[in-house]
Amino acid sequence: MTVANNSSNVVNGGHSLRRQPSHVDGFGTLAIHVGSEPNSETGAVIPPISLSTTYKQDGVGNHKGFEYSRSDNPNRQALESTLAALEAGGAHAIAFSSGSAATATLIQAVGPNAHVLCVNDVYGGTFRYLKRVAAETQGVKSSFIDFETLDDAAVLAAFQPNTKLVWIESPTNPTLRVVDIPRIVSLARSHPSRPLVVVDNTFLSPYYQSPLLLGADVVTHSLTKYINGHSDVVMGAAILPAEHAPLARTLRFLQNAHGAIPSPYDCWLAQRGAKTLHLRMKAHGVNALRVAQALARSPWVEEVIYPGSASHPRSAVAYRQLAPHAKRFVDAVRDEEDGDGGFPYGGMVSFRIRGGEEEANKFLTATRLFTLAESLGGVESLAELPMQMTHASIPEAERGVLGIGGNLIRLSVGVEEAEDLVRDVEQALEVASGGRVKRVNGGH
Repeated sequence: MTVANNSSNVVNGGHSLRRQPSHVDGFGTLAIHVGSEPNSETGAVIPPISLSTTYKQDGVGNHKGFEYSRSDNPNRQALESTLAALEAGGAHAIAFSSGSAATATLIQAVGPNAHVLCVNDVYGGTFRYLKRVAAETQGVKSSFIDFETLDDAAVLAAFQPNTKLVWIESPTNPTLRVVDIPRIVSLARSHPSRPLVVVDNTFLSPYYQSPLLLGADVVTHSLTKYINGHSDVVMGAAILPAEHAPLARTLRFLQNAHGAIPSPYDCWLAQRGAKTLHLRMKAHGVNALRVAQALARSPWVEEVIYPGSASHPRSAVAYRQLAPHAKRFVDAVRDEEDGDGGFPYGGMVSFRIRGGEEEANKFLTATRLFTLAESLGGVESLAELPMQMTHASIPEAERGVLGIGGNLIRLSVGVEEAEDLVRDVEQALEVASGGRVKRVNGGH
């Protein structure tokens, strides 16, 4: 779907919200109204679910914008309008059947025998696709490097004449490394191969970070996570700025050809979830900061990794890359609280428990509110052991280099009451360390 981002005329209840050209509606206003205009035929305030697979034509090729639901669907189009408005700088949004489908289609678009330069601490599914699928079916070669700590010369040395794609996650999964996105974009632009820069923005969502404003060419999301936010939809998306209309057309062609489309109902659910994204992300961030602070106080924790913590070595970079609307929220939180200088920065917290895999497993089975499960970004809190779960596909030696060991635990901090989450983490740490408090995981 192609939209004008931050449209100046949003229809609400049949009344056009006209404004001065200089005014831009806020993030939450866009989330609620763009793509959700009342139905012109019935007046329904909430978009109906359109399950039809085919559409009547008034003459051969004379239709109302829809022919067959694999190519387009009213619910998918509405969701894509919302996504293009929320990802600041976006004009084209393409919704896929999963985040992995979005990743695969982007890599397919670079063609055969290309080189992809990827951040080394990357989602296990992306690593698997590059090494096991793209390498075997497209002849794609991949290099995985540390975009966070390597200097400019070392990063440039990793580029090749056929480098077509630079793949960034920031923060990374699961060690939450913070990549200086404008720096990597600048280096990519300086290289003769002029590769596209893709940023997987799943961990922060469009609320906390706007990679297109930082120079990225494409932003991807697993909509399964924060944007949908309720752990009941598997979907993905790619969002591009206006100047990449030709690439957007290529991605749509590939999607239509291999059929990686989301269902109308999933699009409807994801759009409904997106309406509260701004509210949920604020709560996720505040809660995650509180949990990170509690973990840092514990004698049973070796290291806490949360870029919003004042002690995090890349805290300044994380703050600098906040989306403008998120920065206003963060500054207000800082003004209201007399804390340690930290700030909300999404809902993901990783930490290393003292001991090893045994202690980690004890912690994960002792929590009451944090459910032991893969995935992230839902309203409920989740916890997992990346070494054995989300990152098991990465070779052991490479996991060791990245610091993904048996004592690394990843938390997806939900929107429950912060004090309850802190209490849950503290009692589970006591159990893991040999204390007597007993809890049943998921036993609400």
